[in-house]
Amino acid sequence: MRNVATIGVYGYTLAAFLADLAGADVRLLVDVRQRRGVRGQEYAWANSVRLQGALRVAGIAYEHRKELAPTTALRELQYREDARLGEGKRSRSELAREYRERYLTEILDRVDLGSIMGSLPTTHTSAFMCVERDPEACHRSLIADRMTDEYDVSLVHLRPARQSLP
Repeated sequence: MRNVATIGVYGYTLAAFLADLAGADVRLLVDVRQRRGVRGQEYAWANSVRLQGALRVAGIAYEHRKELAPTTALRELQYREDARLGEGKRSRSELAREYRERYLTEILDRVDLGSIMGSLPTTHTSAFMCVERDPEACHRSLIADRMTDEYDVSLVHLRPARQSLP
């Protein structure tokens, strides 16, 4: 059985982010973002180069899996739905139905998830990371659902404590 976690950036400070990863025994962070930057000074720590440096110091390996990232067209589809609902990326509560369906068929159905699963450590937790606070508002939940449906996976969704919100 493999232990898998998901985690977002929003709502975390770097210290709290690293503490939650350590608390879940994460030794590999799998970045599933298309673009590996985050807007806003409070999240500058999550830009790829800075994040990789902090992870290295914390003893956590980093891997970018761009093949699991949504395309620009899919991201724009979700942004249009967010605008229609009056939600922002940082306040989104769920993914649009069309986004979910297209992500599954256009991305996840075409990825060799078995190969990715086979590359994950068996003795420690691997965390799949994107930016949204809640997994229900992010494609990482779709990846996690597929992993738990098809593989022997123990799954936990890491979320920031309310008091750590910047």
